[in-house]
Amino acid sequence: MKIDRKRVVRRHNPRYREMNTQAPLSVGNGEFACSVDITGLQSLYTQYDEVPLCIQSQWAWHSWSRTEALSPDRSDLAPVMVETPQGRKPYYISNAGQEEEYDWLRKNPHRPNLAKLSLRYGKDSESLSPEEVDQELDLYSGIIRSRFSDRGNAFSVRTACHPYRDILCTEITCSREESYTVGISFPYGDPGISGSDWNRGTIHSTRVAKRDNNRLILERVMDNCRYFVKIDSNGTLLTDGIGMHEIVLSFPQGGEPLTITCSFSPAIDGGEKDSDRSVFEESERHWSRFWERGGIIDLGDSTDSRAGELERRTILSQYLTAVQCSGSVPPQETGLTCNSWFGKFHLEMHYWHAAHFPQWNRPELLARSMPWYLNHRDRAEELALSQGFKGLRWPKMVDSSGYDSPSNIAPLLIWQQPHPIMFAELIYRARPDRDVLDLYAPLVQGSAEFMADFASPDGKGRYCLGPGLIPAQENHPYRMAMNPTFELEYWKFGLETANLWRQRRGLPPEPRWEDICRNLARPSSGEEGYWAHEQCPGTYTDYNYDHPSMMCALGMLPGKLIDRSAMKRTLDSVKKYWRYDRLWGWDFPVMAMTAARLGDAEQAVDFLLAPGVKNIYLPNGHNRQEGRKDLPLYLPGNGGFLIAMGMMAAGWDGADAVSPGFPKNRNWQVLWEDILPIV
Repeated sequence: MKIDRKRVVRRHNPRYREMNTQAPLSVGNGEFACSVDITGLQSLYTQYDEVPLCIQSQWAWHSWSRTEALSPDRSDLAPVMVETPQGRKPYYISNAGQEEEYDWLRKNPHRPNLAKLSLRYGKDSESLSPEEVDQELDLYSGIIRSRFSDRGNAFSVRTACHPYRDILCTEITCSREESYTVGISFPYGDPGISGSDWNRGTIHSTRVAKRDNNRLILERVMDNCRYFVKIDSNGTLLTDGIGMHEIVLSFPQGGEPLTITCSFSPAIDGGEKDSDRSVFEESERHWSRFWERGGIIDLGDSTDSRAGELERRTILSQYLTAVQCSGSVPPQETGLTCNSWFGKFHLEMHYWHAAHFPQWNRPELLARSMPWYLNHRDRAEELALSQGFKGLRWPKMVDSSGYDSPSNIAPLLIWQQPHPIMFAELIYRARPDRDVLDLYAPLVQGSAEFMADFASPDGKGRYCLGPGLIPAQENHPYRMAMNPTFELEYWKFGLETANLWRQRRGLPPEPRWEDICRNLARPSSGEEGYWAHEQCPGTYTDYNYDHPSMMCALGMLPGKLIDRSAMKRTLDSVKKYWRYDRLWGWDFPVMAMTAARLGDAEQAVDFLLAPGVKNIYLPNGHNRQEGRKDLPLYLPGNGGFLIAMGMMAAGWDGADAVSPGFPKNRNWQVLWEDILPIV
């Protein structure tokens, strides 16, 4: 039976009857996004202090000026060398004695908020008191429709983003437009969560670069960040309302809707003129195509009380990750909604943001970001060589430059190293084409070369990982961490897959990679199950918080090094002993994936919906991390949720059941289309 996709999608349209400052709605395209309040603009900006209202783009980065410039490769900072068994030289950067330089490099460059659009009454930028609110995001068209009243005036607002360009369009209808205007204002860039500093108006500039009939082009300059804003509108520019960093537009005469189209670009000639109508029409065409192609799950005929929430999270997570996580660079953990970690993106999180795209038969959305890795191979090779390793070593917390941010933890993580191999394999499985093999072969080969060189013989016939690393569960000291369970399994997967790629390309396998895979150390376990790493028998007593990453070895990964009975004990012990309040959003999908592979479908569903302050899914679909003011939403949770749901529906390599992750009883009617088994 073919799924009525429009019906499934639209039954989960977020709809608000009152203001929700935790869950503003967003429009975007993976490269550019805008979040709005209940007016469909950013009119109530200061009231949204939990999740700030931003307009951000992947190309926009800003750095504060310094009297003394610092090298982007961090060579100005003294490294702390880490001893390894083979005498290699991994290192990290401490802030001791170099606090100012360390702090500047962590915060710069950062993502700025590009602008604020606000409806206002009179001259007060936050003078509205919206009543009779009715706001809905139509997921099938990507258009936000907002209705409200103010001072007895009825407003209707449509907001949309162009699917391929950095263009935001709004259409505002007002029953009596007198005294109402729309302001477009510009802050100075800031590394904080809002990306905005509204108190430093004298150190950046906004000037009119060109004016032509109904088009105004503004040039924005903030230190090293320069961009242009093209504004097309049928409104009247109020010349006496132009402030230092603000323009004001009035409504047209005769009751005609006010339309404003804002195009953002780093070049004055970037983009083309687009009418408001074309943006809305392009949005409708794009999102209807998006939903009619690729994976979908329909649980509407299920009577289990959990089914509706699973389906809601699935649909909203597909929309959010397409808007926030499908751009030309790996996304930051809050996507393009607001800043987390100064706007930097974390490469180890890229899997949880985007691995679901090829699984749900949309490999092109992951492929958009793969050129970032191809274009930064020189940086990865430079990093590996500086530590005495071959191949490509990928950094952890980075910006557009590709250089690792200074940290005493991030540079010692290794679980992002196999990611490019995993991404290439998932894309190839969705589109098995020779061109895919040729395009990503350098990433697969170079990543595997580093992984093979990182594995150390211990003189007892084993290849080992560490010490001198920090595992995915980051609360382990690097001097002790050795042979972490998850990383061992990922090393085996990565090297075996890299040799498979060589064979597909008509090349012989690398003998050393085969030898490492045969003789790789086995994960350590005890009565409670697998340990976090070989020297951590207190995994379930002293380290029972943060990521239970041992479970990734049979869940995210196929578990070729794993004893299933030991992993079953691991699952039971995590459920019993782990501190759920100190998990992260993607940990719940990991536990569900492990339960599904172990054949416990009931528990898989329970883990996905487990109560916990880090497993909250808001009305707009965002995964909230309660208690984290610096991280009010967490897109790795959404992406991880989709990976788990895709596995539970379409299975994995070797799964022999239909929808193996869902309970087999009459309460579950699971329909799905165009989802691929995962590794």
